Amino acid sequence: MTDEKANNPFRVLGQAPAAPLVHRALESDAATAEDLEKGLLFTTVENMLGWAMNQARANAIWPLGFGLACCAIEMMAIVGPRFDVSRFGAEVFRASPRQADLMIVAGRVSIKMAPVLRQLYDQMPDPKWVISMGACASCGGVFNNYAILQGVDKIVPVDVYVPGCPPRPEALIHGMMKLQEKILASKPEIGPFPRKKKRVVA
Repeated sequence: MTDEKANNPFRVLGQAPAAPLVHRALESDAATAEDLEKGLLFTTVENMLGWAMNQARANAIWPLGFGLACCAIEMMAIVGPRFDVSRFGAEVFRASPRQADLMIVAGRVSIKMAPVLRQLYDQMPDPKWVISMGACASCGGVFNNYAILQGVDKIVPVDVYVPGCPPRPEALIHGMMKLQEKILASKPEIGPFPRKKKRVVA
């Protein structure tokens, strides 16, 4: 069984029987138990909710556009009709960090801009993700000097690095698809659910 099938909480064990099961006295108890398991769905409420939450999070990403240099032009191209990132549920670029869950850092980050970037990251609600787009955001690129931050991962945790100078829109879409895979493979924190207060009848 592959890892993807093993992590699916809605996995079906075997194929559903074509005809109703008929108990035969000659069969062993193990074979009967195996036949009964075919076609049954095994999961827990926690796994089911986690799977549903991951599906919702992965297919409705709201990016915060943080375009700083020439990579921002390529980032803007993904919302156009040619590349159409809305196929992945990520067409709603937000101007407010409080409404976004993905920060796309596109371009070089100067030392003076680093505290602003960190403040915007802190204002984003959890769960949140970061894509470092381009060589400048990932490692400083050709700007190896005192004024440019040598990698945005020094101030915020980065989930996906998209290489290139600048990367094409297809590369950014590929990075978003990799982020979706990462979200689907994660285990969301659920609960503890608050208990209902018992109603006391006087």
